[in-house]
Amino acid sequence: MNKFEIEIDDLSDGSVVDLLRQHHEEMFLYSPAESIHALDVSRLRDPALTIWRASAYGELAGCGALKELGTDHGEVKSMRTAKPYLRQGVAEQILSTLLAEARSRGYKRVSLETGTNEAFVPAIALYKKFGFEPCGPFGDYQDDPYSTFLTMPIV
Repeated sequence: MNKFEIEIDDLSDGSVVDLLRQHHEEMFLYSPAESIHALDVSRLRDPALTIWRASAYGELAGCGALKELGTDHGEVKSMRTAKPYLRQGVAEQILSTLLAEARSRGYKRVSLETGTNEAFVPAIALYKKFGFEPCGPFGDYQDDPYSTFLTMPIV
């Protein structure tokens, strides 16, 4: 059963922007600036990016985005759970939504980049639970000791 309401967000109320600004700032605790690939606010309006929000009782619980890298390849971006909703299934429900959208778009695979610090272990475990496997850099990414790259085929 879906616990959270998931919908596309147009960023107009500012809550997703604020959550992702916090996310971007927190990344500096774990990685040097040149290794941070979290989207800053200026890049959230990329037309190739669709952002979803998870809400509970009208309050933002988390967000995630799907970026089109090509006609058959998407990237999971901007996955973030608001602190009061950690470990309550927000990320799992958002990721399920993103993967369903990737299937409907006809993508053959979905990839993502996340960190290597211990703080990223829960996220990596979630992605692996969904079937993501380690891969090399994709898109514009380069090998980086602070990056973990994962991918999965869409069937």
